[in-house]
Amino acid sequence: MAEKANVNKEIANLDKENAITSVTSVRSHLDVEDHQLDLNAITSQPLSIGQVAEELTSDQKFFILKRLNYEGLVSFDNLPTGAAFMLEKVQALDINEAVTILKEFLVEHEGDVNLPTQDYELIEKLVANAPSNLYNSNSSSENIKEKLADNFEKQTSITSSTDIESTEIVDWFLQTKLEAALIAYHSPYAEVRAVTDCFDDPELSCETIRVYIVGLVMTAIGAFINQFFAERQPSVTFSSSVAQLFIYPFGTALSYILPDWNLKVWKYNFRLNPGPWTHKEQMLATIFFSVSGGGTSYVSYNIHVQKLARYYDNQWADFGYQTLLILATNFLGFGFAGIMRKFAIYPIKSIWPTILPTLALNKALTQPERKENINGWTISRYYWFFLVTVVSFVYFWIPDYLFQALSTFNWITWIKPDNFNLAMVTGSVKGLGLNPIPTFDWNVINYNHCLTFPFYSYANQYIGTFLGLFIITGLYYSNHLWTGYMPINSSSLFTNTGELYDVKAIVNSNSLFDRNKYEKVGPPFYSAANLVVYGSFFAIYPFTIVYEVFMNYKPMKDALFGLGKSFRNFRRSTYHGFTDPHSRMMTRYKEVPDWCFLCVLVISVVLGILCVKVYPAETPVWGIFFALAINFVFLIPLTAVYSVTGFQFGLNVLVELIVGYALPGNGLALNFIKALGYNINGQAQNYISDQKMGHYLKIPPRAMFRTQMLSVFLTSFIGLAVINFDINHIKDYCDPDNRLKFTCPNSNVFYSASILWGVIGPKIVFGGIYPILQYCFLIGLLLAFPCIAFKKYGPKKVAKYFQPTLIIGGLLNYAPYNLSYYTVGLYFSIASMWYLRKRYTTWWEKYNYVFTAAMDAGVAFSAIIIFFAVQYHDKSINWWGNLVSYLGYDGVGGNRLNATLSAPDGYFGPRKGHYP
Repeated sequence: MAEKANVNKEIANLDKENAITSVTSVRSHLDVEDHQLDLNAITSQPLSIGQVAEELTSDQKFFILKRLNYEGLVSFDNLPTGAAFMLEKVQALDINEAVTILKEFLVEHEGDVNLPTQDYELIEKLVANAPSNLYNSNSSSENIKEKLADNFEKQTSITSSTDIESTEIVDWFLQTKLEAALIAYHSPYAEVRAVTDCFDDPELSCETIRVYIVGLVMTAIGAFINQFFAERQPSVTFSSSVAQLFIYPFGTALSYILPDWNLKVWKYNFRLNPGPWTHKEQMLATIFFSVSGGGTSYVSYNIHVQKLARYYDNQWADFGYQTLLILATNFLGFGFAGIMRKFAIYPIKSIWPTILPTLALNKALTQPERKENINGWTISRYYWFFLVTVVSFVYFWIPDYLFQALSTFNWITWIKPDNFNLAMVTGSVKGLGLNPIPTFDWNVINYNHCLTFPFYSYANQYIGTFLGLFIITGLYYSNHLWTGYMPINSSSLFTNTGELYDVKAIVNSNSLFDRNKYEKVGPPFYSAANLVVYGSFFAIYPFTIVYEVFMNYKPMKDALFGLGKSFRNFRRSTYHGFTDPHSRMMTRYKEVPDWCFLCVLVISVVLGILCVKVYPAETPVWGIFFALAINFVFLIPLTAVYSVTGFQFGLNVLVELIVGYALPGNGLALNFIKALGYNINGQAQNYISDQKMGHYLKIPPRAMFRTQMLSVFLTSFIGLAVINFDINHIKDYCDPDNRLKFTCPNSNVFYSASILWGVIGPKIVFGGIYPILQYCFLIGLLLAFPCIAFKKYGPKKVAKYFQPTLIIGGLLNYAPYNLSYYTVGLYFSIASMWYLRKRYTTWWEKYNYVFTAAMDAGVAFSAIIIFFAVQYHDKSINWWGNLVSYLGYDGVGGNRLNATLSAPDGYFGPRKGHYP
């Protein structure tokens, strides 16, 4: 027995030695091996705080843990893997190398809007206070023992360890190495550190048969739900965060059910069940789901607009045409995704805020947590997610079904429902939404991702949206450009008597412009809100190109040179030149060659050509290549904005303008080329954001590529089936007064644009209807220069968070949406993304992203059940709380001026016989 005990003790000591060795630094931070560890060795043999970084004092270790936001740990006998890893890296990092890292960081991150000011200032102080001769100063300062001894509760808990200012230097050597280690081995951004690991275990299971089983099933479900609700206002989304809630138990169940067989296919061996379900498998299955956007394709708008009788009524647009169209547009973005890797995935500044909740949930579901006490909170991420999901699921029944006025809480209009002006300015349905408390519905509150976008991003967009309200009101009440004769906030087009415009009244049997018909009907007109939206779109394109290229000239230039070198030397790694820890870890895995992306691009172009040649799409082949060219020019700056701020806008308006000039009178061609032009941009950014998730979680690039291709192919066909089901089976589908809220806001915008910029054409628009709009391009171009000057030379604390692209982007948030979809979200953003993130960083890191993912999950589940249980077969509850929001002018809408009564000759705009 004693001999057996000794053997067990020796094994335990060996396991502990392996665990410690796994986290010990043996190389430079630029070597991939220095970022890897054996996760199984660490988890099987817990490490205490005394067993790692033995050269550091207890006080120094506690100080490091606090900076890493581990101060809530209840016990130090079983350290989190990341904590043990970072303690060893801080100890081993050479002080001279640390100073070099910090100096390079200051240059690269100057003016970085996502980096807290206090963090940058601390690093500035550390570099400024560096001893003149570091090589003779290799012993740590003793100051920390004097300044921090009274604050640390040694070996117990560090919850209340210290109140020292984050920019105060108390131990120069320790803090220099600590800040450098965060940069060299983890991330300078707290939000990234909260959802990612600072290490990689390349031996973990990743691309398994289980992933394909789970991914195929979940993608099919998500494709159905998301496409089904895509044209509801507001839409209900089965997001990646929601999908993960099903992926995790599904994958875990397969790890118990499937037999452990070895399957041989050709020369490859596959294990059917390689062990426990891992966080890499969970992430890859999630990417499988999310890369296709859950199944919603942009060309669904094309199909709606062409097939529905209320729009173009093109019955020739059969399933064959739809198949070619959706495959061509969905896969074109892949070709550009390969090019964009160097611009939007590898750069450390590209944090991609929109993917952080998905990463947070992945961590909560799959990775074990140590017990913590954070400001009195001890609940784990896992249980927090399920608790919030249940609460959200139950609560959503109230604003969505039982008491719908809580969703559309236009309470100001209830005071005097017959006051038209009050309804137009404050109303949530037909008005502009100037209301301090417009909703209690999470689906509305989180419309603009209030707990995902950084606070500065949300605030800048809100400023633009708020300004837009006053501009629209001024246009409307001055009746400028006849806006008083139409609804104030509509995305539709109107005739010169204020009625909805019907494209069939001005086109021939081929859906092309008929001048004789047009002379009888007259031109279409925009509402006040739509005029502001289009003017802002025209301004934001030249502004973004000038502003973003100037502000990010160096990284864009370096990436372009790197791209050129990769084409000249195809054997060169695409990671060449990127030294951040995540890129270093990814060099362990084989990359996807550029020629793979090029092949997908070529095949997609061929499918697009077949589509316009086989079917009467009235679209020239050169239009496809035009869409490719314009994306090559604009995709880089647009993606740069999206990857840093979370704000996204497409090329749809710019494409429709250029195509309208090139092919006047042709709405079908405009729709087709616009779909290509926008979808290349949108899908490329979608693929890239998923590749960034894989980058953060260390998923092999080739595994991501295979799952992405299969996912998009599957969802394309499921999406087509759902689109046709909606068209054929939902009563009054796309009707503005659809009681199930299937009003098709996106397709309606698409339809209106095809009339004005396609059938009518920009030459007529700029020449006779709205000549002022053409000057918005010049305004955007000229506005870039003072904004650049302010950004460069203005007060640093203000200029840092001044993001003019987002302010202009906020003006795009109308017609048919309004300010009420953003106001309550601003309150949440202030509370969490600013106050909690700054004051209670540890709590925020642990709970914020999990909370927003859980709220979305509860809403999605609840909405699906509500729709099929009590809405699809109408079981409405007709009481005051469900009717009051629609009883007054805000519900029924209307025009301030009646064209028949007050306009000259009973109609407004250009005179008959003199239509432009």
